[in-house]
Amino acid sequence: ERALLSTEVESVTWDDTDSRWIIRTDRGDEIRARFVSMGTGPLHRAKLPGIPGIETYEGHAFHTSRWDYDYTGGNSKGGMTKLADKRVGIIGTGATAIQVIAEIADKVGDLTVFQRRPNWSAPLNNSLISEQEMADIRKRYDEIFAACARSPGGFVHEPDRRGFYEVSREERLKTWDRLYDEPGFGIWLANFREIFMDETANAELSEYIAERIRRRVKDPKVAELLIPKDHGFGVQRVPLETRYFEAYNRPNVHLVDLKTTPLARVTEKGLVTKGPEGEREYGFDIIVYATGFDAITGAFDHIDIRGTNGQTLRDKWRDSCSSFLGMMIHGFPNLLMPAGPQSGSASTNYPRGIETGVNWSTEFLKHVWKRGDTRFEATAEAEARWTAHVVSMYSMMLMRKAKGWFTGYNSNVAGHEEGKVRYFVYNGGAPKYVERITSVAAKGYEGVVLDGAKQHAAAE
Repeated sequence: ERALLSTEVESVTWDDTDSRWIIRTDRGDEIRARFVSMGTGPLHRAKLPGIPGIETYEGHAFHTSRWDYDYTGGNSKGGMTKLADKRVGIIGTGATAIQVIAEIADKVGDLTVFQRRPNWSAPLNNSLISEQEMADIRKRYDEIFAACARSPGGFVHEPDRRGFYEVSREERLKTWDRLYDEPGFGIWLANFREIFMDETANAELSEYIAERIRRRVKDPKVAELLIPKDHGFGVQRVPLETRYFEAYNRPNVHLVDLKTTPLARVTEKGLVTKGPEGEREYGFDIIVYATGFDAITGAFDHIDIRGTNGQTLRDKWRDSCSSFLGMMIHGFPNLLMPAGPQSGSASTNYPRGIETGVNWSTEFLKHVWKRGDTRFEATAEAEARWTAHVVSMYSMMLMRKAKGWFTGYNSNVAGHEEGKVRYFVYNGGAPKYVERITSVAAKGYEGVVLDGAKQHAAAE
């Protein structure tokens, strides 16, 4: 056993003659492995926007996932002591941008936010935890983990079991006021189940959240720009924030609407927008690209993964995505993805989702080793059934209409632009996912061909 740190995997190639994978790295290593487990993560490949002239900028520029602490001062816990006189431009108002904007608004000289599409967001409501509260939490660990295992999202928040239309409008508003002011994802995940599937119910909640935003932003025009109009609250990932909307009340924070004045190019000095009244150039000391990631499949696509008959995973997933349980792929034997596309991971509490996948994969490998098998592979039929099930889960959700990484949308990634849904996540909830993968294991890993290498040799 050995650890290869600061090393990038360039290719993973299946050798059918030996039923092993050949792994090659950027250091020139060549490693042969019987089994490979992909732990690449869904948000790993950062993406810069495709704006002309991005390489010409002479100031400091970086993606949020590659933050330059030396230049800005501070560390991952805050500080940013060197920003006091800096003119900063940030592109994006997604999950990470919301956190960055709220954190640096009172630390920079001037901050200009370039927004194409606003995201819904709700208060994090974090506070100090007293020793007494912490002691109580420790006593309730078993209860907390049981609640996480029971809830669809894998959090302590469980859906409101009352029917949306069985509760009066007055009671719904009281419920939302309470959830909005509580810490955590309650306003999203402890809400009525109908908000995820019913247009009318979702519209009412969305208007409630919009009104809360209007109360927090002093300029009505700015407030309206910060309220999404192309999707309802909760149908995409909901970032949590601390005084994010209040940042726009500061005189040194400015919001640029890229729908009316889109970015035209990057110059040596900064950014240029072009609108009905012509071009405008903004000069900056720092440009922050909060432009997200090539999510879910991006890390897989970055590696040249070749299965049986030389088929590349990149080509297999070019137009869509398919898997068995989100953990295996037909045509790619002896390859496991504990938190792969279509698994119960990215759509739930991710650490809990990873734990579920790792536990199942570990027990599966124990089963393989105990039998002495040298090869396993999901059947094409099992993969097709699972993918059809994943697709059917989307049909019930308002999420299917949203432009987000749950549906594979990313205008900065070729082939992932608007117009085609990619069925990347499992929407049945954590308990249903656990039930299904447990059933597969109980039936002797139904849908997986074990010891395929010996069968292949016998057939020859």
